[in-house]
Amino acid sequence: MKISSAKKNKLYGIITIVIEKDDYEQKVAGVLKKYSKTASIPGFRKGFVPLSLIKKQYESAVKVDEINKLVDSSLKKFINDEKLDLLGGPIPSENNNLDWTSDSISFDFQIGYSPKFKLNFKPKKQIIQYDIIPDKKNINDQIKNIQDRYGKLINKSKIKEKYEIAGSFFSDDNMINESIVFKTDILKPSFRKKVLGLTVGKEIEEQASKIFKDSRGISSKLKIESTDKEKLKKVVKVRINEINEREPAKLNPDLFDKIFGKDVVKNVSQMKNKLSEDFIKQFQTQTNQKLMNDTIEFLVSSTKIDLPKDFLTRWIQLNSDKKINSDEAKVEYEKSEKGMKYQLIESKIIVENNLQVNFEDLKKYTSDLIKIQMQQYGQSSADEKNIEQTVARVMSNKEEVKRLTEQLSGERILNFFKENISYKSKKLTYDQFIKVAYQA
Repeated sequence: MKISSAKKNKLYGIITIVIEKDDYEQKVAGVLKKYSKTASIPGFRKGFVPLSLIKKQYESAVKVDEINKLVDSSLKKFINDEKLDLLGGPIPSENNNLDWTSDSISFDFQIGYSPKFKLNFKPKKQIIQYDIIPDKKNINDQIKNIQDRYGKLINKSKIKEKYEIAGSFFSDDNMINESIVFKTDILKPSFRKKVLGLTVGKEIEEQASKIFKDSRGISSKLKIESTDKEKLKKVVKVRINEINEREPAKLNPDLFDKIFGKDVVKNVSQMKNKLSEDFIKQFQTQTNQKLMNDTIEFLVSSTKIDLPKDFLTRWIQLNSDKKINSDEAKVEYEKSEKGMKYQLIESKIIVENNLQVNFEDLKKYTSDLIKIQMQQYGQSSADEKNIEQTVARVMSNKEEVKRLTEQLSGERILNFFKENISYKSKKLTYDQFIKVAYQA
């Protein structure tokens, strides 16, 4: 067997494999001999089928199969031994004209080389690194929600504005049957007027579509989709089961300790500062993702990368899950070109800066994540043995390992960007950020 490669240009090449009869003859003979012992052919006892008959029936197919196996393994070994940096994988040349009856068969495979390129980490126009900061309303709303969540329910006999009402919503045919806790502010004005002043045990009726202000209330509370016209027309009976006024919790040390831990926050001013810090951390993932997207866009657009377009288009066509023609393959290539370029950029950054994720890195990262999660649930002193067992369980799940590897790798690359690219910092409220990030 002979195997060699020829570089047509900096992006394209050919690998040629010449298979001789001596390379596969012995293996084919061995397979046929096994067949003769196991084949079931009418007129012959199992294990006594003449080898000549086996050859006549199976030799051609076995020969093709063994040659293909040999070509595949030799191709992989050659690429590995020669350390060829390729895109996609080898594909059979379109001009291969194979004569399977010949003692010497030549196979040509097209290959696409990974291009060489330089990276630029100095954008002409600075990329903006956004920080979401809370405004007074954000913090005051959070404080109010905390006071309500930890507040005390006081039973009342008659419904007034802002009271919490537990009610049963049902129809005679039982198409609607829900137990709901609600406040009057989510009701349509006309229905709210009917509800105000009602006492426990009272029942009123209303058409389903006329109860809540918007479709979200109807879908989440009554489980009715906006397209279900039949249910929306239904007359719903509403029975008042319980009426409560929520007395907000007092902003005192007891409440601060419940929320933030013992002596972490001692007054309202410190509470606001802590909520501001938590607010910023809460949206760190979104701002990081925006920064990552903008950086990737800059790197892809500013880096000159020549790809072997024709080769990759044909590679996509041959490796597609469904059968596609050359025009469809071109469309797929155009869709994936930017992604291919960034994969090359990312790989270069990882290799040149030793950002690879190994097994020990992943174990430590997983362990740290578990500890953080346990702290969030109030388990400040974690049992190392339990953590190790949880890490082992997570690491035995291939999907989790893949997800965590991508997550850790993404964090390392983002940190690399932050250290090597000069960003322009800009602070925005959450609403302002949403408009910028999603052009809302």
